[in-house]
Amino acid sequence: MEDSAAPGAGSPPANGNGNGNGNGGGKGKQAAPKGREAFRSQRRESEGSVDCPTLEFEYGDTDGHAAELSELYSYTENLEFTTNRRCFEEDFKTQVQGKEWLELEEDAQKAYVMGLLDRLEVVSRDRRLKVARAVLYLAQGTFGECDSEVDVLHWSRYNCFLLYQMGTFSAFLELLHMEIDNSQACSSALRKPAISIADSTELRVLLSVMYLMVENIRLERETDSCRWRTARETFRTELSFSMHNEEPFALLLFSMVTKFCSGLAPHFPIKKVLLLLWKVVMFTLGGFEHLQALKVQKRAELGLPPLAEDSIQVVKSMRAASPPSYTLDLGESQLAPPPSKLRGRRGSRRQLLTKQDSLDIYNERDLFKTEEPTTEEEEESAGDGERTLDGELDLLEQDPLVPPPPSQAPLSAERVAFPKGLPWAPKVRQKDIEHFLELSRNKFIGFTLGQDTDTLVGLPRPIHESVKTLKQHKYISIADVQIKNEEELEKCPMSLGEEVVPETPCEILYQGMLYSLPQYMIALLKILLAAAPTSKAKTDSINILADVLPEEMPVTVLQSMKLGIDVNRHKEIIVKSISALLLLLLKHFKLNHVYQFEYVSQHLVFANCIPLILKFFNQNILSYITAKNSISVLDYPCCTIQDLPELTTESLLKVAEPGWRPASLPFRVGMKNALYHRNSGTQEAGDNNQFCWRNLFSCINLLRLLNKLTKWKHSRTMMLVVFKSAPILKRALKVKQAMLQLYVLKLLKIQTKYLGRQWRKSNMKTMSAIYQKVRHRMNDDWAYGNDIDARPWDFQAEECTLRANIEAFNSRRYDRPQDSEFSPVDNCLQSVLGQRLDLPEDFHYSYEIWLEREVFSQPICWEELLQNH
Repeated sequence: MEDSAAPGAGSPPANGNGNGNGNGGGKGKQAAPKGREAFRSQRRESEGSVDCPTLEFEYGDTDGHAAELSELYSYTENLEFTTNRRCFEEDFKTQVQGKEWLELEEDAQKAYVMGLLDRLEVVSRDRRLKVARAVLYLAQGTFGECDSEVDVLHWSRYNCFLLYQMGTFSAFLELLHMEIDNSQACSSALRKPAISIADSTELRVLLSVMYLMVENIRLERETDSCRWRTARETFRTELSFSMHNEEPFALLLFSMVTKFCSGLAPHFPIKKVLLLLWKVVMFTLGGFEHLQALKVQKRAELGLPPLAEDSIQVVKSMRAASPPSYTLDLGESQLAPPPSKLRGRRGSRRQLLTKQDSLDIYNERDLFKTEEPTTEEEEESAGDGERTLDGELDLLEQDPLVPPPPSQAPLSAERVAFPKGLPWAPKVRQKDIEHFLELSRNKFIGFTLGQDTDTLVGLPRPIHESVKTLKQHKYISIADVQIKNEEELEKCPMSLGEEVVPETPCEILYQGMLYSLPQYMIALLKILLAAAPTSKAKTDSINILADVLPEEMPVTVLQSMKLGIDVNRHKEIIVKSISALLLLLLKHFKLNHVYQFEYVSQHLVFANCIPLILKFFNQNILSYITAKNSISVLDYPCCTIQDLPELTTESLLKVAEPGWRPASLPFRVGMKNALYHRNSGTQEAGDNNQFCWRNLFSCINLLRLLNKLTKWKHSRTMMLVVFKSAPILKRALKVKQAMLQLYVLKLLKIQTKYLGRQWRKSNMKTMSAIYQKVRHRMNDDWAYGNDIDARPWDFQAEECTLRANIEAFNSRRYDRPQDSEFSPVDNCLQSVLGQRLDLPEDFHYSYEIWLEREVFSQPICWEELLQNH
C-alpha cells in the first residue's frame, strides 16, 4: 500500500484535501478504501473488534460456589495441597487404625477433630503448623478419598459444619491473633529484600481454614438440615457481635489491612484477608437480596409507600444496546482543540462568551485544563482525519420507547412486567416540587411562600395540573426521613430525649469502624490502586504480591508465563473483593442511616476514589472483561482430583486469546461450568460469548460505587467533568451488557448539563440512549443545562455543609462523654451517701490494709473539717 493511504504521510492525494474524500481524481477515490482498511485494522489491533456480542451475564452477590473457593488459592500454592494431605494422613494413622475419614461415624469424626484441636495447643510452631494443615485438609474436602469435584465440594461443606460445631473457628481465631502480634515474623519480613509466599505460611493456612468455613456455612441450600440452619445463624451472630469482650471479626480483618498498608506487616497475605473480609461482611450484614428485603421492611416501619420496583430485577429485563463505533465516538475532540490552537483562538473565544450559558463560559475558560493533553485527547485528535469513516454505524441502536415483550420465551416469575412506556417509574423529590412552585410564584405572583406546596392561589390552571402530576410521582426516601429526624433531634435534644438506636450488626460495625474509618478507606484504595491494570509500578507503592510470588523466581519461559497469569489473576481477584466490599458497606450504611453512608462517601472522595475509578476505566475495558487469566486445570477442586497435564508455552499462550477453549484439557467441561460459574456458557467449548465473570462483576461494582459517590452531589459531578470522564465512560459502552451500560449512562446523564451545547449536539445518540434507559426526574432538565444547580459556584459550600451535618450526627450519637452536662445530678446528701457501690473483689481482701493506710494513720481534725463544710 502506498504512503498516501496513511493520513498525513507523503504527498497529498490528487483532490488536494488530504483525505481522499473529495471530488478530485480517481487516485483519491481509490486511496479512500485503503485508508479505511488501514485505519480499521489499526483500531482492531489496538482495541479489539467493535462487534462485541451480547454478554449473558447474571449479576449477583458472588460467582459460583466452586469459583469462589478456587480464587482463594494462587497457582503457586498448588504444591501445598499435597503437603496438607500428607500432614493429615500421618496424624490420622496414629489416631485411627484401618479406616479412612469418610468411613468413620460422626461421633468418631468429632472425637478425632477434638484431638486435633488439643494438639493445636502446643508451643512448637512446626508441630502446630502440621496440625493446622491437617485441619485445612479436612476443610478442603479430604480430596484424597473423593472421585469427583462434586464429592470434594460436598465433603468440604460437611467437614466445615463439623469443624464449626467442635469449636474450630474460635481456636483458629486465637491462633490468628497470635500470628498478627508475632513481632518476630514482622521484623523478619521487613529485613528481607524480597518477600515470598514462604513468609506467610502460617497466616495463609489459618486464613484459608477460616475462609472455607465462612464460605461453606454462608451458602444456603434447601436440603440443609435444621441443625445446619441453626449452626449458620449462631455463626452469623458470633461474627456480627462482640463476643467475650472482643471486637467483631470484621474489625480485626480491617486492622490487618491497615497494618499491611502501613508497611508494618508486608508479609500479610492480603488477597486472602480481603476475600475473607468481604465474605464476613456479606455473611453478617447480608447480600443484595437481603438488602432489598430490609429496605422494604424499613419503609413499612416508617410508614412510607412500598417500592415501585426492584432495580436489579428491572435491569435484568433490559437488553443491551449496540456498542458505539470508534469513529463516531470522537465528539469530544470538537470541544477540546490542542493547546497550540487554544492559544491562538483565545481572543476570538472571549467574544463568544456572552452567547453561551453559564457552564459553557466555565468550559471555555478552561480553568481546569492540564498543561499536557490527556491520553483521551491524544487518541481523539489522532482520529480527527478519519471522522467520516464508518459513518453508517450508530453509537447505540434505536430501541423503541415501548420495548416489545420477548417472543423467544415467556416471562418468568422474576421478570418484571414493564408498564407501557419507559422501564422506570419517574420519581419526584419534595425539593423538586418546592423549586417548581418557587419559579411559578415568582413568575405569576411576584413572591414565594417558602416550603408551602399546598397553596396554589393565583397560579393558572396548567400549574395546578403540573403540581398534581408531580405529587402523584413524589418519592420519599428513607434518607429523607432520617435527615428530617436528625434535624429535629439537633433542635430539641432535651424535649425529644435520647434516641433509641437498635443494636443491629450494621450499627455495631459502624461504631467499631468510626474512629479509624479514614485509615480503612485509604488502605483499601491504596490496594485497589496497586491492583489496577492501568497503574504503573512505583518504588513507593505497596507490594500486593507477597502471597503469590514463589520462594525461587522462575528460570524458564514456561514458569514465567505461568507466574504472569497467576499475578494477573491475583490482581483481578483483589479488585473484585475490594469493589464488592465497598459497595456492600455503602449500601448497608445508607440503609442504616444516611449520614453513616455520607461519612464513608466523603472519606472515599477525599482519598481520591473518583479519579482512581476513572483511571481504572481508562483502558480497553472490553479486553479486560474478556481476559482469560486463569488455567482451569490448576483451579481448585479440579487440581486435587485430575492428573495435571503437561503444560507447555503453547497451551499457556492460548489462555490469553479470547477464543481459547479448554476442550483439549482432561476434565469435563460441562461439569466444570455447572460447578464454577453462575453463567454456564462462560467457558463452554465453541461458545463465542466468552468473558471473565469476576472482571465484569468488578467493573459493574466500580460503576455503581461511582454512581453512589456522585448522585445529587454537584461538586463531585464537577470532578467527573474536570477529569474528562465522558470519553472514558463512552468507551465502556462498547461492552454489550445491559447493567454495565445503564450505570455508564447514569454517569453521563448527571454531567451532560456541564459539558456544553456542542457536546450534546455531537452525542445525540448517547442522549437518546440515556432517555430510553435511565430513570427520569420530571423537572430535571439534564439535557439542556438550564437548571439552577448547574451554576459552578457554591459547590464547596455544599460539601462543607454536608461535612458539618455528619460531624454533628457522629458527635450526638457516639460521643458519649460530651453528653455528661445534660445528665441529671442528685443533690441530696442522704441518697448520695446511701448508694450501694460495687467494690472490686480484690479490694475485699485488702480493705483492712487500705483503712489503716488511708484513714486511721492520717491525722484528721474532724471539727475543722465539719466547720469548713
